[in-house]
Amino acid sequence: MADAGARVRVVALRGGDNLIKRMTEMGLNVGSELIVRQRQGGGGLVVSRGETRYALGGGMAHKVMVERCET
Repeated sequence: MADAGARVRVVALRGGDNLIKRMTEMGLNVGSELIVRQRQGGGGLVVSRGETRYALGGGMAHKVMVERCET
């Protein structure tokens, strides 16, 4: 539930094997640092990792466990 503009680190991925495989293939794996670019209604997010942006629906976003990165 990070706010827009927050820098976060992925600490765990919850969900089934297929969802975890899909996320890791996209580059959203444990240890990745992301920036929350935009929060959308229904729990969806737009996040970026480097120059790549990802749009995550509410269901997928709630399965990515993160912690704030120290600035």
